[in-house]
Amino acid sequence: MNPIVENIKSEISKVIVGQEKLIDGLLIGLLTRGHILLEGVPGLAKTTAVNALAGSLGLDFKRVQFTPDLLPSDIIGTEIYDPSNNTFKIKQGPVFTNLLLADEINRAPAKVQSALLEVMQERQVTIGDETFKIDLPFLVMATQNPVEQEGAYELPEAQLDRFLMKIVVSYNTKEEELEIARRVANNGFGRINQVATLLDLERIRKEAMDIHMDEEVEKYIIELIFATRNPNDYGMEVVAPYIQFGASPRASIDLYKASRAVAYLRGGDYVSPVDVAYIAKNILRHRIILSYEAEAIGVTQDVIIDRVLTAVDIP
Repeated sequence: MNPIVENIKSEISKVIVGQEKLIDGLLIGLLTRGHILLEGVPGLAKTTAVNALAGSLGLDFKRVQFTPDLLPSDIIGTEIYDPSNNTFKIKQGPVFTNLLLADEINRAPAKVQSALLEVMQERQVTIGDETFKIDLPFLVMATQNPVEQEGAYELPEAQLDRFLMKIVVSYNTKEEELEIARRVANNGFGRINQVATLLDLERIRKEAMDIHMDEEVEKYIIELIFATRNPNDYGMEVVAPYIQFGASPRASIDLYKASRAVAYLRGGDYVSPVDVAYIAKNILRHRIILSYEAEAIGVTQDVIIDRVLTAVDIP
């Protein structure tokens, strides 16, 4: 593993116990410039993890609590009248940062979702007649609570597709939870130090995206995507009625990039099919749209992806 990556993980581990998937997901998002959707109950250190990552890299971090009465201007900013010189000036919103935590994103109405969509996709913000570029790196980590759905809005498929990954964050193990309790009781959480610069981040990002990928592995990625669209062609007639729409072309791009980042984080110099299979669920689970029959009997996207990984031959 790259020493810079090791140092970043070491700093984050000062305040985060366990949650390897969450930490790896944040690093993969930075390396690929992709956004992340987290699904998990409250109290699993999502905010702490993003804050720790920002501190270890010296990046700006902002958090927005999404609510039903939120307005687009609360996110991107607005024009404010200045009576002293009879002009309007721009007040930039919290999206002007490096790491943005959109907490409980599915509680905001459609107008706010569409405003955030432009920022995520175009890396720019339009306020009035002016357009502002967002400084890189820019990572949106959005969270949604899978338990309480009262007052929540379904995220549009177009916006879900903008997220590189959807990571399901689970509870810690007994041993990890005991360690958390001990640290909190004894004020044992360390101070996060900056261990890398923007130049370091850009360098390791370039190294990750230059990882070699064999043509057979490239074809394996495309086969996985097409298996979600045409399950009958891959001997998956049993699950075919449960898939309304398969993964989009953006899923192929993101799986390609994320597989390289996984290989880089494990210290490899090439992408293996294991790297692809490891990250496949996070890339695909929010992009497969299930049919009514699937929802009625409790078939999930993860079940479909497991069948896809079994059906497609490994090179």
